[in-house]
Amino acid sequence: MRLLCNIQTPTSGKIVLNGKNIAGLGEKYRDLLGYLPQHFGYYPDFTALDFLLYVSALKGLSDKSARKKSKELLEAVGLSAESKHKIKTFSGGMKQRLGIAQAMLNDPHILILDEPTAGLDPKERVRFRNLISAFAKDRIVILSTHIVSDIEVIAEEIIMMKSGEILHFGKPQVITSEIDGLVWECSVPTDRAERIAATFNTSNLRNTDRGETVLRIIADRPPMANAVEVQPSLEDLYLYYFEGDMEQ
Repeated sequence: MRLLCNIQTPTSGKIVLNGKNIAGLGEKYRDLLGYLPQHFGYYPDFTALDFLLYVSALKGLSDKSARKKSKELLEAVGLSAESKHKIKTFSGGMKQRLGIAQAMLNDPHILILDEPTAGLDPKERVRFRNLISAFAKDRIVILSTHIVSDIEVIAEEIIMMKSGEILHFGKPQVITSEIDGLVWECSVPTDRAERIAATFNTSNLRNTDRGETVLRIIADRPPMANAVEVQPSLEDLYLYYFEGDMEQ
């Protein structure tokens, strides 16, 4: 993310935009960018509106344009009612929504988001995901995340990386086809479910009202006699590569 934003210089290789190395584009390239790092900086005693006006000044917007754009973005991210409240009173989800607002101040053509839903509760994650999807209609959005359910339904293309190497690049339904025939669901007694799940690469388990638990298992062959083959998801593919491995 820092390389794409031209904050960090590559030790090898290059990043190009329309055939031109971004290292030589300078301000022209930065004008196209909006960036939300995983932990973006803010002044806790600033109000939401004051913070956006401050960032607008740093980005060179005129006072009139800054105020108009700031109010529009606060409305877009659902923070209009909180515009005069100090940021230190905001929840994590509210801060992230303010973060995406500041990234959008210069109406960027490329929006780069680094782990934007990390630490958010499910309701805020859904809200933020919908917000990102709306902003992606007329611009490129590049988003990194380990919460694969956040991107499976909104991403047109996905790059899966491990240790700096690209494992897959393509549409979600295409890259998951690699593990067709490797994902199974099977029912086991609930009192034995956790022990059985621990012996397999298990992506999910759900209890039924029959005293059984359905396990979703990734394996080369049926893990047990009653196993039924199911359609793989992006999360299954992720676990296929990263089982027991926290390295990214």
